[in-house]
Amino acid sequence: MTILRIEAPDDETRLADWQHVHNVIVPPAAMSLDEVRERARRNRLEVAYLGDVLVGCTTVRPPAGDSATATVIARVLAGHRGRGFGEELYARGLEQARTLGAEVIETVVLAANEDGLRFARRHGFAEVERYVLPGETAEWVDLRLG
Repeated sequence: MTILRIEAPDDETRLADWQHVHNVIVPPAAMSLDEVRERARRNRLEVAYLGDVLVGCTTVRPPAGDSATATVIARVLAGHRGRGFGEELYARGLEQARTLGAEVIETVVLAANEDGLRFARRHGFAEVERYVLPGETAEWVDLRLG
């Protein structure tokens, strides 16, 4: 059995690791380290390692205001997919979202990320909306857990 080490990015190295996974998987939304630091203040971020090897990261956007909706995003680097790591990261993010009071779970996937869309659909998410942000060309897909 392979065990992931999953931790909050509480130092510059782990923040840079989270940034690396995010930027590799969603290059149209590449973030600077300062943007990652700001995101870490608003959301629950984690990075996952197999031994010392970076495998993936998660983002949980907690419910805000009167909304009971949280967003759970699990990202696994391509070379580590198909080994159950996404399952573990997703389950952990889902548990965090529910602990934060979420009654509705959403996710967002870059439309070009066919692996990510398949993963989301396989876990009961249904497409809600496709869109392109103003001034950009990348298409995004919002999905909601049914």
